[in-house]
Amino acid sequence: MSVILHIETSTNVCSCALSEENRIIANREDFKGQSHAALLGVFADEMMGEARRLQLPVDAVAVSSGPGSYTGLRIGVSEAKGLAYGLDVPLIAISTPLIMASTMQDRANKNTLLCPMIDARRMEVYATFFDLSLNVIKPTSADIIDETSYREWLDAHEILFFGNGAEKCKQAIRHPNARFIDGVHPLASAMAPLAESFFNEKKFVDTAYFEPFYLKEFVATVAKNKVF
Repeated sequence: MSVILHIETSTNVCSCALSEENRIIANREDFKGQSHAALLGVFADEMMGEARRLQLPVDAVAVSSGPGSYTGLRIGVSEAKGLAYGLDVPLIAISTPLIMASTMQDRANKNTLLCPMIDARRMEVYATFFDLSLNVIKPTSADIIDETSYREWLDAHEILFFGNGAEKCKQAIRHPNARFIDGVHPLASAMAPLAESFFNEKKFVDTAYFEPFYLKEFVATVAKNKVF
């Protein structure tokens, strides 16, 4: 019987959950954005408090590994590493697109492909294609979206597009086989089945050396109204 603490901070949503054998026993989510640094430590402390109250020793920490927000991923992975070290438990890393796709399996028809899209600014998204068994059909890439995007895939398959990058693609991707699902976010509560499977298969990452999958290098910008 495994108890796992889950952390997801790859987008504007900050979430943390505690599961026992796939069952979510505590969960916190914030959809306001830009508050991960302030909220995540509080959420994680609440999950640990619930574990202590129920006298459940935490067996592993699972974290969403990206791609996504550079800052969000750094905050989430740093918290996950600290907890894994402090608890002396293994660290599990799960790709953000896989977390998102796993929540959509029962909303698609046979032969439909699942395409989680993570916003990468302007008309660029991080996109991955999965089949309904969650096999990767097209690896994650940073794609600039226009009216020709994924046409050869859409000619052969119905594709479900979802995630915070999909909304801005609706007007560009007009193919009849394109379906858009709103309101889909990567959440810590959705990580439990995947993390349980990883735990049973001992698919752990090196806590000391693990880094998130950023896909692109971080580019710092200077505020236009900065006062010197």
